[in-house]
Amino acid sequence: MTHQKSTVRPKLLVIEDDEGLQAQLKWAYEDFEVIIAGDRDSALAALRSEEPAVVTLDLGLPPDPDGTSEGFAVLDAIMALKPDTKVIVASGHGARESALTAIERGAYDFYQKPVDIDALGLIVRRAFALHEIEGENRRLAAKVGEEKTVLGGMITAAPEMAKVARTIERVAKTKVSVMLLGASGTGKELLARGLHDASDRKGKAFVALNCAAIPETLLEAELFGHEKGAFTGAVKSTEGKIEQAQGGTLFLDEVGDIPLPLQVKLLRFLQERTIERIGGRSAIAVDTRVVCATHQDLEAMIAAGTFREDLFYRLAEIVIRIPTLAERPGDAVLLAKAFLQRFAAEMNPSVKGFAPDALAAIDAWSWPGNVRELENRVKRSVIMSENKLVGVEDLDLAGNVDEPAEVLNLKSARERSDRTVIRHALARSEGNISSTAKLLGISRPTLYDLIKQYDLAT
Repeated sequence: MTHQKSTVRPKLLVIEDDEGLQAQLKWAYEDFEVIIAGDRDSALAALRSEEPAVVTLDLGLPPDPDGTSEGFAVLDAIMALKPDTKVIVASGHGARESALTAIERGAYDFYQKPVDIDALGLIVRRAFALHEIEGENRRLAAKVGEEKTVLGGMITAAPEMAKVARTIERVAKTKVSVMLLGASGTGKELLARGLHDASDRKGKAFVALNCAAIPETLLEAELFGHEKGAFTGAVKSTEGKIEQAQGGTLFLDEVGDIPLPLQVKLLRFLQERTIERIGGRSAIAVDTRVVCATHQDLEAMIAAGTFREDLFYRLAEIVIRIPTLAERPGDAVLLAKAFLQRFAAEMNPSVKGFAPDALAAIDAWSWPGNVRELENRVKRSVIMSENKLVGVEDLDLAGNVDEPAEVLNLKSARERSDRTVIRHALARSEGNISSTAKLLGISRPTLYDLIKQYDLAT
């Protein structure tokens, strides 16, 4: 059975207190479902209940029919409630300034009074067409429920993560320095490798160094190398990580853990593009791109005097913030399935998937350790499971689900909840509409309507 596209007429809200003009506009736009409102309260009620794509608005509404204050109040309320609505405001002779002000406050276009029905009709139809195009763009951007592999081989269906990947792809071919900010386990090294692979340095080395994992006394030698005899145990000359990444990319993870004296030396390299090995006397020219990452608040460290401000600005020409796994609805389930498939093939082929209670727990858990925690839990559960399906006990997530935070605005809470639940259900069902509808306990047509209403894609 195929889903039939709706033939319902597009909704046009006309906010106008002149009854004669109301009737004229309703008659002129028989191709649309015209909703009439004569004041602010009825206009906003219609906006909430009917959700029209396009609105025509006379700025002169009661109780200020000769002014614009009430009209602007309505416009501001529309932009706050439904910012994607295309609002076309009426401009009387000599009121061009008000029309331009309205556009600055979010209106799509304006029309002159007295009304030229044909001219206004063209503006209205153009507004509907643009609204439809923008909606399609949002649907394409969302792609909810469909597993995708983006930059660096990262699996995601979340538009939040796809946006990060697109940003990295844009800056990859430039020479700007990039800093990745995100909590531990969010995939900073994977994204840094993706940046390297998308750059002109792809064929050269990608070298990663976790600055927090190297003792402070050894970190300088790891970065800059050393000459034979520079210190006890230095039996031969050794290149540091900066030299090893010659022509390629050096990824410095947890850059906030570099001690202050070494920060000075790193800054000198970034400024001059030359290094000196420990015990060396000659400068070595190195063409290495540095990409760094940290989970620390470097601005707070700068204020505390533990991180150099000039180094920060050298390292962070572009700052990219990576969302946590909890901020990527549906991704936990997609990633868990991918991890299970890989680990089962390697360690326990009898495991075939997750039990429903395990999927529900994965979906609901807040994942404070992010993707790394998820990977570790799935790996352990695959090794330890004695059944074909991994259960919630195998994951050790029973009773760990967080209670949702209280939200006081019912309409906003309902819409946010609907979006989140549908995205999770689509992820669990791998985008299958029938399975998703069954999981949600609703009909397929209802699910289609909700997907359209919330600009979700399948």
